[in-house]
Amino acid sequence: MGKKNTSWRVSAAVIFAASALAGCTSVPTQTKGDPLEGLNRTTFAFNEKLDQYALAPAARAYVFAVPQPVRDSIFNFFSNIGDVYSAANNLLQLKVTDGVEDVMRVVINTVFGVGGLFDVATLAKLPKHNADFGLTLGHYGVPPGPYLVLPLLGPSTVRDTAGMLVDFEGDLTTYIRPIWLRTTLYGIRVVSVRASLLDASDLLASAALDKYSFVRNTYLQRRQYMISDGDTALPTYDNGPADDTATAKAPPPSKAEVGTSPGEADGQSNTTGTSPSNSGATHGPTSGLQMMPPGRYYTLPGPFPK
Repeated sequence: MGKKNTSWRVSAAVIFAASALAGCTSVPTQTKGDPLEGLNRTTFAFNEKLDQYALAPAARAYVFAVPQPVRDSIFNFFSNIGDVYSAANNLLQLKVTDGVEDVMRVVINTVFGVGGLFDVATLAKLPKHNADFGLTLGHYGVPPGPYLVLPLLGPSTVRDTAGMLVDFEGDLTTYIRPIWLRTTLYGIRVVSVRASLLDASDLLASAALDKYSFVRNTYLQRRQYMISDGDTALPTYDNGPADDTATAKAPPPSKAEVGTSPGEADGQSNTTGTSPSNSGATHGPTSGLQMMPPGRYYTLPGPFPK
C-alpha cells in the first residue's frame, strides 16, 4: 500500500511539475489559450527530438521485424484494454449507449477474440468509442485552462493533465504484476501505437509550416469536438490560432471518428479485425490529416511504475 501511494505521488509530481514550471515562462506575443507558449515550444522541441532519435526508429524496426498479423493482434489487445476505461468514462458522462457498446466490445473481444487479440466486435459492427477522464471533466463544464505540452506525454491542457492522474489509476495495465512484465507491456504499447502513426507523422512534417501551431490547434479543436459530440465545427487543420467560438454543426461521424484502427479507416481490412499497420492514423474527427502527434496518446495511461 505504501509503495502504491508513493508511486502515485511521484506520478502527480511529474505531471504537475511541467505545469508549475510553465508559470515561469512567457512570450511577448501570446496566442489565445496558450499563455505558456515559450515553455511549451521548448518542451515540444524536446519531444520531437526524442521521437526522432528513439521512438520513431524503434517503431520502424518493429514494423520491419514483426509480421503484420502479429502487430494487429498486439494493437487489438491494448485497444481492448482501453475499451474498459472508455466504457467507464462514457457511463460517467451518462452516454449510456456508448458505454454499453464499449462493454459489449470488451466482452465479445475477450471471449471470442482470444483475450482481445482479434477485434471480433468491429466485424460485428460494434463501433469503438474513445473517452478519458479529461473528456469527462469537460463534459461537466470544467474549462480546459491553458494549453500545455508535457515532457514525453505531449499536448494537453490543465484540465486534461489533471484527468491523467485518474487515467493512470484507471489503466488495467497498471495493476499487472510482476513489475518487469508491466513495464514490458508499457514499452510494447508505446512502440505499437507509434508504429501505427508512422505515415501520418511523416505527412504532418511535410504539410505543416509550423508544426507546433498545427499540433496545438488540432489538439484543442479535436478535444472540443469530442466533448461537444460533434456540435462544434470540425478542426480546420491550419497554422492559425484555434477558434474556440466555432459552433457550426458538424456532419455525422464517420467510421473513423468512433475509433477504428489506422488500417481499417484507410479502407484496408484483414482477418483479425482492425489493423495497426503503418498506413496512417485515425485519431481525429475527419479523414485525411487527423492524426494526433506522437506524445500522450501512446503513453496514456502513463508508464510510471508502481
